[in-house]
Amino acid sequence: MSIKNEAIYAALPSTTRGQPTQLSADSKGERIAYAANKSIFLRSIDHPSISTQYNAHTTSTTVARISPSGFYVASGDAAGTVRVWDSKAPVGETPVTKGEYFIISGRINDIAWDGDSQRIIAVGDGKQRYGHCVTADSGNSVGEISGHSAQVNSVSIRQQRPLRAATVGDDKSLVFYHGAPFKFNTSIRDKHSNFVYGVAFSPDGENLVSVGGDKKIWLYDGKTGEVKGSIGDDGHKGSIFGVSWASDSRKFVTASADRTIKIWDVEANKAIQTWSLGDEGPVSIPDQQVGVVWPAGRADGTIISLSLSGNLNYLSEGNAKPTKTITGLQKSITATSIDNLSASPPALYTGSYDGRLCAWDTSTGVASPISGPSHTNYISGISSSPSTSHPRIYSTSWDDTIRTVDTNTATYIGESIKLSAQPTSLTTTTDGITLVASNQTPTVSLFSASGSPLSETLTLPSPVTSLSSANSTVAIGCSNSSLHLYTLSASSPPHKLATHDRVSPSPLTALAFSPSGTHLAAGDSTGKISAFTISSSSSSIELLTNRWTGHTGRVTCLAWNKEGTHTVSGSLDTNLHVWSVVDPGRRVKVANAHKEGVNGVVWLEGAKVLSAGADASVKVWGVELGK
Repeated sequence: MSIKNEAIYAALPSTTRGQPTQLSADSKGERIAYAANKSIFLRSIDHPSISTQYNAHTTSTTVARISPSGFYVASGDAAGTVRVWDSKAPVGETPVTKGEYFIISGRINDIAWDGDSQRIIAVGDGKQRYGHCVTADSGNSVGEISGHSAQVNSVSIRQQRPLRAATVGDDKSLVFYHGAPFKFNTSIRDKHSNFVYGVAFSPDGENLVSVGGDKKIWLYDGKTGEVKGSIGDDGHKGSIFGVSWASDSRKFVTASADRTIKIWDVEANKAIQTWSLGDEGPVSIPDQQVGVVWPAGRADGTIISLSLSGNLNYLSEGNAKPTKTITGLQKSITATSIDNLSASPPALYTGSYDGRLCAWDTSTGVASPISGPSHTNYISGISSSPSTSHPRIYSTSWDDTIRTVDTNTATYIGESIKLSAQPTSLTTTTDGITLVASNQTPTVSLFSASGSPLSETLTLPSPVTSLSSANSTVAIGCSNSSLHLYTLSASSPPHKLATHDRVSPSPLTALAFSPSGTHLAAGDSTGKISAFTISSSSSSIELLTNRWTGHTGRVTCLAWNKEGTHTVSGSLDTNLHVWSVVDPGRRVKVANAHKEGVNGVVWLEGAKVLSAGADASVKVWGVELGK
């Protein structure tokens, strides 16, 4: 057996209200780079489902900048560390780290490369200093960042000689540097009246622009730093968080909290096009624009802006509306389910830590958010109805509700069902009966296909930790490691089939039936997995193997292939394993499949496995099972 990563469907950029989020594009206009959780993603602009993930940072990442040469990326994190790494890693392989440098004792807010791709300046919220300039290959100091009295939000380096640099920050000032080595030259403190969020040299080096929370845009001479004047005093109605130049240096684009993106003509001193994101009416907070990049080297002049919700908006000069919007998830993916009935190819449904639910086209990697009032908290379970008469997706959340999704329209339907306790797991039978469990109580609640609660309640010997179903058979795992089988029907009361008193010494944490219902896999909190043969006719549970012991952390998810010959498992130890029923001692392992843990796995028809995890990404794996 073997397993290989074939694709990564990237997480959306991490954003924070009231703070700019930096986006970077390579010199050819082919890829963008951004920070998401504890990872950095390099993502194709034309084919967003193609991406590279860098996950060597140990704390939350904050910024990534591609070098002018396109061969390297410099990324920073919340601990003040900057890493330089190779941007040309093949698909499925981890990029190689070239250098790791501690810059400041605090959050890195921005990074800039010089035109030779040899030096970088990193700035942020430090204690002893607010930034530093080092060589990209060795980390040797080649300048000092001084002149600020509060955190620095943005930095830019002039790409031509003589080298110049500029920084802006919360002290409302712009500091101009001569280099190299970079040294303080002048400070301009009387132009912005609020935090300054962005600064950028024009590609030809003639101009420098700064933007800030006072809604002002100031233009400076790129060589001397002298103030040329302000632009568009009546432009944006909210804080301006981002700025980026066109490759011809005649125009630049700005992003604002008033949910608008504007293109400015430097010579005409005015905005020549405005996009307003979101619906008309009051400003929607998720539609605030917190970042923007104007990739060079593209014939279509595409501009990419970032909404506070994480959506990436593709804008084209002359078009009044975005030409494309990339959606997905920002926070940890906490639950997954596959819909094999309503779509071809089947759709993958993922729920996240912040209550968002998305449907993914498994052939293209395109994510579509479920519309309508959504969950407001951690989604703890998703289940697809295996019944053709009730084609629905059900989700449950720590907001103590169950929601129903119409798979044809990708919208929430009906009223939410209120639960009496915090749910941890749910599953659905062929009759459309939904079971919901809470690890706080030893009971399982039952709901009909219409969403009404059933009078029957299943009572177990200890709190319920996991659920799984196949056809009308339901498996229930408990914290005392007992396993219980029931059959459920819409026309008759629940019937108990069999019980296994003790599967392992530790609580059960994940269950999964094979598609035929003849096999059941059970994982526990220590990483051990047992497989059973299920016989509904004889009401028996027979141990098949308990030799699947490769994980070192809690098993979070399990899935079988269509034939019922192999199982894939995910765990908090960040690893994936594929196991064989025929040869229990045989397995293949993917280390660090998802940073911070694997939270969901599904097995598509054929040799494809999809996984999702705490890094908010979905990954496609090709599995060679062999003979």
